Amino acid sequence: MNSGEFLTTNEAAARLRVSARTLERLRVTGLGPTFRAHGRRILYAIGDIDSWSASRSARSTSARAAAAVA
Repeated sequence: MNSGEFLTTNEAAARLRVSARTLERLRVTGLGPTFRAHGRRILYAIGDIDSWSASRSARSTSARAAAAVA
């Protein structure tokens, strides 16, 4: 797949290995990957999903907690 391709919510959730509902909650709270709304259709660029996932890397659970506070 090319990084310019787009995925639906279900496809993006499968790529991230989370439920579609979890991805929707992340979108509503502003904590998820960047998305695009085309009418009522929500799409995620593959590159945005991969970048968001990489930005959530941590070496320990305390590192994740510190990042959440910042």
